Amino acid sequence: MTTPDTMVQHYHEVVDCQYACPAHTPVPEYIRLIAEGRYTDSYMLNWESNVFPGVLGRVCDRPCEPACRRGRLQEEPVAICRLKRVASDFKDDIQSRLPKIPEEKNGKRIALIGAGPASLTVARDLMPLGYEITVIDEQQKGGGMIRSQIPSFRLPDTVIDEEVGYILDMGVDTRFGEEVTSLKSILDEKFDAVFIGTGAPRGRNLEIPGRYDAEDHIHIGVEWLANVSFKHTNSIGEKVVILGGGNTAMDCCRTARRLGGKEVTVTVRSPFAEMKASPWEIEDAQHEGIPVLDNHVPVQFHCEDGKLNAIEFQLVRAEYDAKGKRSLIPTGEDNVIIECTDVIVAVGQENSFPWIERDIGIEFNDWDMPEVDKITYRTSHKKVFVAGDAAWGPENIITAVAQAHQAAISIDLFCNGKRLSSRPGPNWTLVSQKMGIHEWSYQNNVVDDERYAVPLIATDKALADLSVEVELGFDANLALQEAHRCFSCDAQTVFNASKCIECDACIDICPTDCLTMTHYDPSVDDVGDLRQRLTGPAANNEQPIYVSGSLPDTGRVMVKDENVCVHCGLCAERCPTAAWDMQKLLYTEAQAGDSCQK
Repeated sequence: MTTPDTMVQHYHEVVDCQYACPAHTPVPEYIRLIAEGRYTDSYMLNWESNVFPGVLGRVCDRPCEPACRRGRLQEEPVAICRLKRVASDFKDDIQSRLPKIPEEKNGKRIALIGAGPASLTVARDLMPLGYEITVIDEQQKGGGMIRSQIPSFRLPDTVIDEEVGYILDMGVDTRFGEEVTSLKSILDEKFDAVFIGTGAPRGRNLEIPGRYDAEDHIHIGVEWLANVSFKHTNSIGEKVVILGGGNTAMDCCRTARRLGGKEVTVTVRSPFAEMKASPWEIEDAQHEGIPVLDNHVPVQFHCEDGKLNAIEFQLVRAEYDAKGKRSLIPTGEDNVIIECTDVIVAVGQENSFPWIERDIGIEFNDWDMPEVDKITYRTSHKKVFVAGDAAWGPENIITAVAQAHQAAISIDLFCNGKRLSSRPGPNWTLVSQKMGIHEWSYQNNVVDDERYAVPLIATDKALADLSVEVELGFDANLALQEAHRCFSCDAQTVFNASKCIECDACIDICPTDCLTMTHYDPSVDDVGDLRQRLTGPAANNEQPIYVSGSLPDTGRVMVKDENVCVHCGLCAERCPTAAWDMQKLLYTEAQAGDSCQK
């Protein structure tokens, strides 16, 4: 039986960008607000879910963009991430719109270990509920990995300071410059709950011959980036080799170019197509003249008298078994030797918990990480919660934020004596957009513009100064044009079967042939067969199809292939009985307090 909640879940799933976002940010709504010039409203809508719009508008891993429906019809999806930055760049002062912090506290004290995005999100969610929050971090400023591991030419300090400041200025007690060496000692301070948001702070080493013969010139990527960020490192040799193919490797190679590396080369074990770095990060590195050599496996550092001279590689090719598992097979060619003055090892990150005692009630798994519940984010110790990279290893900022929202809900439930399983459901509204027979309250004119490029500063200027931001961002005009590429997938085609007279008007006018009327009995017929019987077969099995109830005259059903609908509203305009309507879904995830205040 279809209920309002199950239909809303269907509508949520077909707003592909929002559904793909770990924090379920209402993407089409904030893009629409940008198109209307309501930048501050757009920023605040972002801030509610993803907490760091200015940061994420520059450095998000963009899980929303591969899901974007525009990318199925054209080569490039909507520039969702960079439009988020527009809201940040053009917003007004938001101080008056931030949550009010109660002067009278609720008597509960929470410790947050680490001052990165996960901990800051928990603080942001709990401070307005009257909690006393203490953040402890060995660094002198908040931000965690967004401050220490992302170069300033991608993410200026001013943006970090601003968005971290919104949270810390709520009255958070900060103990910066304090390294936590014992979780037991923190628990002994009688906090009502402890949240661990320390990320994955340790870079993986590479144990091959020669590794320790010239240690001053062989650097671990995340540590080296942190030293650059905190100005402990301000130069590097002229010939630099980067080992690794992830986003950290891309940040390292571009940073090395700015610190004196004249010949910077990235080497990766895998084929180029399987590199872990985001495609745009690779493109940015190549735009700055940095070559990427794939299928190169490092086998030895060549050093003499404490000086690094070169690094040697074995050439490999990838082979795959029947299950798709990859093996790297030597090609038999001679090894390649690349001269270098420095090597930066960026082959992954690891968690490190030497400061958590093994006798305080926290169970650890085979990977020496705390066992964490994937719904509540609580460990086996009832007072200790973990989220973000500290929970299951390196992911990305938006995932850390999404997990931290859930951890904050758990902490709030726990401190109020409620079961952690009694979690609040999402908030949603579904409202008609009808303003006239042929007029809707959203932009439904489908443009065929290709994606607009974000302007960049000249490469010579970018490479001359580590602090110069490379991307200039969209101006208001480019932002408007890019925003109009959005299909407004949250403007749902809502169908009322009882009003349908089966005239086929909607089917005739649909520009993408996504509508079909056919016979279908879910208790007998196979949905896979139904997909093949549509006007245009629904081949994307990952995208739901909409199936209505029985039509009154023939018992047939209306089926819609959600995969190709562009939300133009023509079906609703053409329908003589108003069986179709365009209704906007605004869907937001629950946050801390939503259950305990009911």
